[in-house]
Amino acid sequence: MKKDILDSLNKNNFKSGDSETFFPNDPIEFYMIVFCHLRWDFVYQRPQHIISRLSKTHKILFVEEPMNSTESSFSLQEINSNLFVLKPSVSSIHEIGAYLNQHLPQQKFSVAWFYSAAFIGVLDFISPEVIVYDCMDELTLFKGASTELLQQETELLKNADVVYTGGKSLYDSKRRKHENVHCFPSSVDFKHFSQAKGHFTHKPADLKEIPSPIVGYYGVIDERIDLELIEQTAKKNPNVSFVMIGPICKIEESDLPKLENIHYLGMKTYDELPLYLSYFDIAMMPFALNDSTKFISPTKTLEYMAAMKPIISTRIRDVERDYSQCISLIDNAVEFSQAIQNPKNDFRTQYETILEKTSWDNTVKKMNVLLKEEV
Repeated sequence: MKKDILDSLNKNNFKSGDSETFFPNDPIEFYMIVFCHLRWDFVYQRPQHIISRLSKTHKILFVEEPMNSTESSFSLQEINSNLFVLKPSVSSIHEIGAYLNQHLPQQKFSVAWFYSAAFIGVLDFISPEVIVYDCMDELTLFKGASTELLQQETELLKNADVVYTGGKSLYDSKRRKHENVHCFPSSVDFKHFSQAKGHFTHKPADLKEIPSPIVGYYGVIDERIDLELIEQTAKKNPNVSFVMIGPICKIEESDLPKLENIHYLGMKTYDELPLYLSYFDIAMMPFALNDSTKFISPTKTLEYMAAMKPIISTRIRDVERDYSQCISLIDNAVEFSQAIQNPKNDFRTQYETILEKTSWDNTVKKMNVLLKEEV
């Protein structure tokens, strides 16, 4: 799209009765529309990895959750010449279908790609040739999940032509509910994270005053993190620095343990992560074992491996099933402390073997092959 047209679109505010469309002068024929519960500019994870790669060959409109606004203005962000992010200015996710129909009345999508079943209502307004459900998490078990989400997922599974899952546990769950399910576990951008194998020449300012050794985590800090485990382990290891990087979601800052050796550095960009990871002496995945973690397959596992960091994790099912031979698995603060004092040191060859078999590029190629079979 021409830049002047995009600028014009972003300056306009469309009222509910307007007849103009998003692209009144230069309509774009999108191949795919993606509906995602995560914002594109949030923590860079599975949707961004997959959709950015699919956009190399397909023109894609990525639709986020509503902006919870009563105004009908909109924000359209161009990520690249094939990928646009739409931030719908509606008050409810149930209004998105009508919102699209109003502003894209002539648009036809070959593929509708869902990351959350909460968007199921849009199918009353669009008629894609193929419906994909890329199930990256069991969202029905997350804190704050709506009571209707389970029924919405049942409806999405009825309509979906193909289902991808973000891990083996999710695959075991969804294959009982759909006949065309394929497991695509979280992968890795090896080139990006292997930068962290050695220390960068410049240390981030917010790490300079934090003494080593550093046991670090990056990712969303929410109900899936075992905060009590971190606090107990930090108390047992006063000479170890515990660094938490990432946004705080669905919990209060007052819920976070406050000790001199626990440091919260906030959210960092995807490009910054290797820099911070390079200064971790040990990488941790201190997940609580609860409903919200029952089916997770943490993306950061392979990213930590690409940086050749010893990893300590609680017994997440997919982590234990696939990586128990090279990751220290712990159940409590005593075992966590022991793993910090005596980290595994024979993991590198095993990491290399694991990493040789996976990449986001290969994952997306395989997804694309299956997608073409459906279109």
